[in-house]
Amino acid sequence: MLPEFRNEPLTDFSRPENKAAMEAALHKVKAGLGKKYPVVIGGRRYNGPDYFKSLNPARFAEVVGEFTKGTREMALEAIEIAAKTFDSWRFTAPEERARYLLKAAAIMRRRKFEFAATMVYEVSKSWVEADADVAEAVDFLEFYAREIMRLGVPQPVTAYPGEENELYYIPLGVCAVIPPWNFPLAILVGMTSAAVVAGNTVVLKPASTAPLIAWKFFELMEEVMLPNGVLNFLPGPGAAIGDTIVDHPKTRLIAFTGSKEIGLRIQEHAAQVHPGQIWIKRTILEMGGKDFILVDETADLEASADSIVASAFGFQGQKCSACSRAIIHKKVYDQMVNKIADRTKKLNIGEPEYPANYMGAVIDAAAYEKIYSYIEIGKKECRIVAGGEKGAKTGYFIEPTVIADVQPDSRLAQEEIFGPVLAVIRCKDFNDGVAIANGTEFGLTGAIFSRSRERLERGRRELHCGNLYFNRKCTGALVGVQPFGGFNMSGTDSKAGGRDYLLLFTQAKSVAERF
Repeated sequence: MLPEFRNEPLTDFSRPENKAAMEAALHKVKAGLGKKYPVVIGGRRYNGPDYFKSLNPARFAEVVGEFTKGTREMALEAIEIAAKTFDSWRFTAPEERARYLLKAAAIMRRRKFEFAATMVYEVSKSWVEADADVAEAVDFLEFYAREIMRLGVPQPVTAYPGEENELYYIPLGVCAVIPPWNFPLAILVGMTSAAVVAGNTVVLKPASTAPLIAWKFFELMEEVMLPNGVLNFLPGPGAAIGDTIVDHPKTRLIAFTGSKEIGLRIQEHAAQVHPGQIWIKRTILEMGGKDFILVDETADLEASADSIVASAFGFQGQKCSACSRAIIHKKVYDQMVNKIADRTKKLNIGEPEYPANYMGAVIDAAAYEKIYSYIEIGKKECRIVAGGEKGAKTGYFIEPTVIADVQPDSRLAQEEIFGPVLAVIRCKDFNDGVAIANGTEFGLTGAIFSRSRERLERGRRELHCGNLYFNRKCTGALVGVQPFGGFNMSGTDSKAGGRDYLLLFTQAKSVAERF
């Protein structure tokens, strides 16, 4: 009998043994940077001839790894292999599929420092952020293993005289998994493990800026001896790989996390029926956010400021749940602007392999230029109260930036920036604050700081976002505790890490026998 699910504890790096273990892992991972890695389809490795490089954003002269560039032909083969493998994998007992995940979780837990160190170099995560990413990945493996054991047996139905009636959840087929670079282990593991444990086969196209940590996970699944063809590793450009696996008539499901623009494009492509296709493709889309923390005049201002800064600038603001808008009641607006600015100015920025640095670099040159273009808008239209400049030129560093006096309908308040930029907005009263919070096309996360029970209850009813928090930060959803997913243009509200999530990777079959 398995113990009940418990969230993986975060590492306390103040303990000397943990600090030493992380330093050793960083040294080990660094010594192995720059290697070449293959495409793997049905257990067969394809090396070259063309490679693309994964670079360290904090030191972009440093090559993290070189990866075989997948082609359209490889993508077509991967779908065919996955479809063939599905014919047997779908009949594997749910508890057997679960045990692959449980074994993978145990190994990942033992190697957590190595996985975390990889993300420090590949996506510029701080020690704390990288460790949390690994913990969430372990949680997904453990949680979904238990969930398929719950859902893999006949489900309750109403008894009927003279008949035996049962309802089963059965897998769908080939799943295209397209994960993001910002949680390159946790979200990748969550989507992939959910698909696999539900009985589907997977073609995994990792983010081109984070293929090494994806490879580490793929290697782990090889180590637990997941059958060849259940999980296929296919890095490469989106135009060649992404479109092919999304459009293929044998693809049954697409699980995607990323930008609104690409998510909508996938939805459009998935809606088209191609020759030979005999089903309506299902999509699970987790997209962007323009998240808020609303602070009223009754709030604990110190706790509010702490949470806003943590939510806005953790992992350089590169979280779909990051606080992008601080909406502050006019009576405490000036105090809060000063508190937020003071805290932001104390944040260290630099190479994240050094634990004193709170923030690393943003992911790549395109993000760097886009983020800074919004800061330039802030300089022209509003008031910069902290940051506003680029950092060291050895990497894609941008100072954590607080922009005050932002208008609710401006670009800074409406568009997803996905970087270390916080827009501070003044509201007239609580009603105005709710209207501003709801006044974007997104609806992912939000938070209220207030001592008023009446206002908290109004927020519970009126604020339209998938994950709402009271008197705490708006990032850091825990698997099983706060199922994660948003409304409107934030996606299909898939509620990853929740008890409904695996249902999205299955279909219900009712069987009745009359005696």
